[in-house]
Amino acid sequence: MSYLLSRGLDPFVGAFTGVLAFYLHETHPRTARPEEERLFQLLQWKYRKYQHTRQ
Repeated sequence: MSYLLSRGLDPFVGAFTGVLAFYLHETHPRTARPEEERLFQLLQWKYRKYQHTRQ
C-alpha cells in the first residue's frame, strides 16, 4: 500500500518542489529579477500582444 502511495505522490512532490524553487529564485533579494522581467509580467505582455494581433 505504501508503495502505491509514494508512487502516486512522487510527481506531485516533484512539481511542488520545482514551483517552490522557481518562486524562491524570482523573489529572493539576491537573485530577484527586475519587476518587468518576472514571469507573470512577461506572460501578461505576451497575452496583450496576442490579443492585439487577434483584433
